[in-house]
Parts: sequence; C-alpha cells; structure tokens
Amino acid sequence: QVQLVESGGGLVQPGGSLRLSCAASGLTFSSSAMGWFRQAPGKERDFVAAIRSNGGSTIYADSVRGRFTISRDNAKNTAYLQMNDLKPEDSAVYYCAADRQDYRTNSVRRQAHIYDYWGQGTQVTVSS
Repeated sequence: QVQLVESGGGLVQPGGSLRLSCAASGLTFSSSAMGWFRQAPGKERDFVAAIRSNGGSTIYADSVRGRFTISRDNAKNTAYLQMNDLKPEDSAVYYCAADRQDYRTNSVRRQAHIYDYWGQGTQVTVSS
C-alpha cells in the first residue's frame, strides 16, 4: 500500500519560512518523480513544483520561483518543499504527489492528473 504523508505545515507570518516534508512508503521512491501542488478554498488544485527521480530537472510555478525549492532524499524516501518569503496568497493545503513515470515533458509534469499517488495534505497559513 502506497502512502505519502506530508508534514511541516502551520501558521507563519508574511516573509517567514516553512519546510514541508513528504514521507513515502510502499513505492519505489527512487524511481518516482515527485510533485507538490496546493489548493486554496474554492480554487482548483495548482501546480507548485516538481522534481525528477534523481533529483534533477526541477520546475516551478511562476508564482513561487525564486522563493520555493523542491528537493528529495532518496535514501530517506522523502521529498521536501522549502518555502521562503511566504505571502498571504501562498495560504493553501499543500499536497505531495508521486508519478511512477519519470520521463514526462515539463509541461505534462505540471498537470495533476498524471500523478499516481497523493498525500492527505498539510495546511499552510500565512497571516499576520
């Protein structure tokens, strides 16, 4: 049984930082591409960042590029999302996702429907 468990969310002031973690089990993590998405109330689930299985080829949404960094530790079966300079508009539930196919083009990697497995999400609230 595949499980993705996010952690690290919480309440932070504007300009602050958080580091989200996604612990994976039940899948071959080292051969899976990983992605982070977010969903605010009443809005669609949006792409945030993605990383290939070997830790290369990271891509980001324009709204977070330069502030967020996606990474992974295959020895720990864990993916991360370091979020700096957080803004109120970053408030959302953040989800990690795993894609068993690691050869997709960058445009396809941004699409939620191609991911095979999802975590339960972790809430991030940016407010003063």
